[in-house]
Amino acid sequence: MEKFKEKLAGFYRSRQRMPTFSELMKLWGYKTKSAVNYRIEALIEEGVISKDGSGKLLPQNLEEGVKMLGLVEAGFPSAAEEELLDVMNFDEYLTPNKEMSYILKVKGDSMIEAGIQPGDMVIVERRSAYKPGQIVIACIDSEYTMKYLRKRGLPAATRGFAAQAGEQYYLEPANKRYRALYPKESFRIEAVVTAVVRKY
Repeated sequence: MEKFKEKLAGFYRSRQRMPTFSELMKLWGYKTKSAVNYRIEALIEEGVISKDGSGKLLPQNLEEGVKMLGLVEAGFPSAAEEELLDVMNFDEYLTPNKEMSYILKVKGDSMIEAGIQPGDMVIVERRSAYKPGQIVIACIDSEYTMKYLRKRGLPAATRGFAAQAGEQYYLEPANKRYRALYPKESFRIEAVVTAVVRKY
């Protein structure tokens, strides 16, 4: 079983996607679809992979975790101690809700004071509800952007689009060079930012 898992993990690492059925036949050296189906079901039972509602394969515990070897002092220096605390799987840690999550590459510097730099990768998740204070991906007046979701109270006479119960939702950057964005025609929140990934 391990060799099938290793080949599948290698494909996923190099392509950043799960293989198609025909690719699995070639990857595992099978000539019949029934043999591939048997192996898929075995890996699902083992918890290595799963299927979504449409039958698409999804990675579950495909990758081995990375050892967590202790704590590092970010204040005053202290003696280093190495101790195996846990084994972390970054897929599970960063995207517990894989089916509703995706990755975007950051362009622009409007969120640098929130620690999000140009070129960073952000992991975002679609949800049924969003709260002010969250960093969101929103479509405002037909343009997409990443900003803090905010709301403010408004007098009844000035309530406009994206306003309800005397409150208006708007988007706030994390860079003093940019102004807040108030919707004029349309406003829709697509997802909330759940993690930022930066490779040095």
